[in-house]
Amino acid sequence: MSRNVLIRVDSSVFIGSGHLIRCLTLAEQQRSDGADVTFVCRNLEGNLSELVNEKGFNLVLLPQTSCDNTLTGYAKWLTTTQEQDATETSDVLQKLGKVDLVVVDSYAIDETWEKLVRPYTDEIFVIDDLANRKHDCDILLDQNFYLNKDERYTGLVPDHCRLLLGPRHALLREEFYSARQDMKPRSGDLHNILVFYGGADATDETSKAIEALHSLQENGELAQVDVTVVVGASNARKDAIAARCQRAGFQYFCQVSNMAELMAEADLMLGAGGSTTWERCFLGLPAIVTAVADNQFQICEDCATAGIIHYLGQWNEVTVDDICQAIREFTVPEMSISMQKKMSQLFD
Repeated sequence: MSRNVLIRVDSSVFIGSGHLIRCLTLAEQQRSDGADVTFVCRNLEGNLSELVNEKGFNLVLLPQTSCDNTLTGYAKWLTTTQEQDATETSDVLQKLGKVDLVVVDSYAIDETWEKLVRPYTDEIFVIDDLANRKHDCDILLDQNFYLNKDERYTGLVPDHCRLLLGPRHALLREEFYSARQDMKPRSGDLHNILVFYGGADATDETSKAIEALHSLQENGELAQVDVTVVVGASNARKDAIAARCQRAGFQYFCQVSNMAELMAEADLMLGAGGSTTWERCFLGLPAIVTAVADNQFQICEDCATAGIIHYLGQWNEVTVDDICQAIREFTVPEMSISMQKKMSQLFD
């Protein structure tokens, strides 16, 4: 009898695509081990749930609800209470029969939801990086780099919980392993710059990067450098960005399936501080990073301290001039080479 796995995760214009993408990676691994995987997602505005069907997994869409005005912070992501969401998810679990593992990846969910779902599964696997609430789980994965990673979940998980902490546990798609095996070593010279700030890029960092790169090319500082810009299908400004790229002579792609290939070909990336960080680091790709969400601040600061990213700061503080100055620093090969060495140590 095959193993049944249920994954509870959402994507939306507010949540972005990173949670869903890493859960799809986990689902692919589970399927390769013979598991039947079912996704439960709520039908939120700007969701990318069709990617679940495209990958051939079962999908149950919970109904869209009017956002409960009593909810605050990350709790608003569910658009309903944890109790209601757990009830709806438990209905799915009961219809599936015996479910061996429930995976939950949501900043809006904690032990309240998990205790209600607990009777319908053998194990609960939580993916988190906030370390700001209690969980009733058997496994917790936090793939991010923190200087104090070993203390962050003290008192927040049961004693029996298995903790998987740090980038060496990162959920990376198979294409990244293939790309790392096939890629040529980087010399530190700057020939190809990749721009990607996540699927939605709600703060429009992509436009800042395009303006910075275009100005550097126009004044001759990046005359021999190619630029590739990638956006997600949920980016509300994708048409305007495509037009700007055409005017600047930059390559433009929307919702790519070959991100590992693009990263392997790049010498420098401009991006956000989300889950793409570990894809970049795994491929040894130096990056100039802007934090585009509250949960990225500490990650970016700690990564900068460790020398594995060039951190510009929070989105509302970063200017086009800041990006220009940071790119100039990477025209010196030593900057890139030093960062590559430090990134490689994360996955030893």
